[in-house]
Amino acid sequence: MVVTIIYILVFIIFALIAFSVMQIKMAGMNVKDFWSFIKANELLDELYIYAKKGGNFTPQEQVIFLMEAEKVFNAFDKVPSMLWDEEYQKYREVLNKYKDIKVVRWASN
Repeated sequence: MVVTIIYILVFIIFALIAFSVMQIKMAGMNVKDFWSFIKANELLDELYIYAKKGGNFTPQEQVIFLMEAEKVFNAFDKVPSMLWDEEYQKYREVLNKYKDIKVVRWASN
């Protein structure tokens, strides 16, 4: 009896995973791209906090911010925009800070 319940639960878990993968594929994405989007979404939250700080970054912090922001932008470019409509304001704020840092670094060179 217990073994049957375990088998049913395992089957349900695999069915849910297969259904999720199928939904991602139907949306025109790769599972790897979707996973990188999830990780980038977490990184976006961290970058947003730094972007809202507003203060000047050290040159090393600027380079790190630029590299991490580029990872986020690349991951977000690979998924449909309807998935990240809720995060648009954060994305825009990080993008603006990215542009500001790029201009400052370009002007200093």
